[in-house]
Amino acid sequence: MKKLSFFHSLMAALVLSTAFTACSKDDEEEVVPEPEPVVPEVTYHYDLTVVAGNHGGMSKDKSHITLSVASLTDASATISFEGQGAEITDYTMESIYDGKYYYQVPNSNDRFSKLQFKDNKMQVVQEQPFVTNTYKARNYTHAWLDANTLLIMSTNGDNTKVIWTKLNAQDMKILGEGEIDNIKVAEGYNLFTTSGILAYRQSDNKLFYFFYSKLKKSGSNKTTNEPFFHIAVINPETMKAEQEIVNTEASQMTGSAYGELLQQTVFFDENDNLYLAAFSSVDNVNIGQLLRIKKGEFNFEADYNAFPEAKGKLLTAQYLGNGKALAYSGDAAEGTGINDVAYYYSIIDLSAKTSTRLAYDGLEIPLSSGSFAQRSVVNAKENKAYIGVNTADEQCIYIYDIATGNVTKGISIAAGYYFDQLRLLED
Repeated sequence: MKKLSFFHSLMAALVLSTAFTACSKDDEEEVVPEPEPVVPEVTYHYDLTVVAGNHGGMSKDKSHITLSVASLTDASATISFEGQGAEITDYTMESIYDGKYYYQVPNSNDRFSKLQFKDNKMQVVQEQPFVTNTYKARNYTHAWLDANTLLIMSTNGDNTKVIWTKLNAQDMKILGEGEIDNIKVAEGYNLFTTSGILAYRQSDNKLFYFFYSKLKKSGSNKTTNEPFFHIAVINPETMKAEQEIVNTEASQMTGSAYGELLQQTVFFDENDNLYLAAFSSVDNVNIGQLLRIKKGEFNFEADYNAFPEAKGKLLTAQYLGNGKALAYSGDAAEGTGINDVAYYYSIIDLSAKTSTRLAYDGLEIPLSSGSFAQRSVVNAKENKAYIGVNTADEQCIYIYDIATGNVTKGISIAAGYYFDQLRLLED
């Protein structure tokens, strides 16, 4: 009995010892997780651009004044550009912008520039001289292939070839350049439109280049356009057009000369459907259309026009989310000139294909001037759109709450300046 009791005691001691050893080993190997890195919150500011004397945009002989402000919400505040901001002459109002930076071909027509408007000064971050392909200020289009790869496209000097350059947006080095040699001027015509419009569809890694041909007779400045524009579907890796389609839904794309450098005319929704601002002539009046290419398709959806109530040319189109878009368009009965008070904002329901004039306090906001203007931005973080007007009685910002549709009033701009541009950039 004693031997058995001793055996049991020994076994108990061994078990207890093993338990303590296991616990000790677990304690030694326990790893305390590293704290999550603190990601600084991204903050934003707004760059407002005005021109003294009359509206700018596509104007080679006018400087513009830009001023940064942190907020646009104070309805009691009035912004004066007197002694504030910076007058900019070497760089154009027409520019690509993303994150903190502007990207453009400056007025010197000899390089690509990466710029930052900081401390109310235009500062050069990096510049890249042209190597083979050359471009003119204001006359090119672009697309982002990824966060760091910027593709520039345009036509060459005599508008007979389509050229391209890929840039590393971090250091502005040229990654590649060339000509899309299987896009040709249409038979019976002798040149391309200046820039065209470019868009990149991420879901299938395809580029869409919208363009058309023109006929210019010797000794004349007048040109005749093709009746419908083309869609070139391009492989961004080989930069070859895989197919070319002549659309039959609209005559021209909006902004074919300046390629979205001044005004936004193309966007994608959450399902990667592509929308393009376009127009056709109806009784000799240019009437806007908002066309759609569905995800996986390459031509426009037949008979789809999300903006059938347009009264004139559709100038800008921006996606708000939840199937809605913001449009800036003209009322041709009131004029079509850059300084005419003839332009208005609408909220478009892309599914219902209906539009509602932007209103405040139950009244439609009056017509604005400025056909070459982009005074609206979408702040996705706030789920709000900031919309600038240049009416006969006021220059100010209206704030559209995307979730509720409510419209409130923001800051005003002092008289004496022509309000042309509003852009949202990271600090």
